Amino acid sequence: MSKKKQQSGSLGDQLNADVLSKLQSKKSELKQQAVEREEQEKKRRMEERKRREANKSFEELLNESDLDWKSFKK
Repeated sequence: MSKKKQQSGSLGDQLNADVLSKLQSKKSELKQQAVEREEQEKKRRMEERKRREANKSFEELLNESDLDWKSFKK
């Protein structure tokens, strides 16, 4: 019966503290890597958007503008 009680414990109880701490460390490391990847992707998208803006022609910029020549005409 004492064997059943030992087996019925939680997984955390069954693993030794060293293995558990290694798993928690790996989990936090993977989370940090995911955050860094997301930041790099965001930075890459911003740079790509700036590059596209810099390469636009005057006509494209004018077409995207909210200005209307009729509002300046009196």
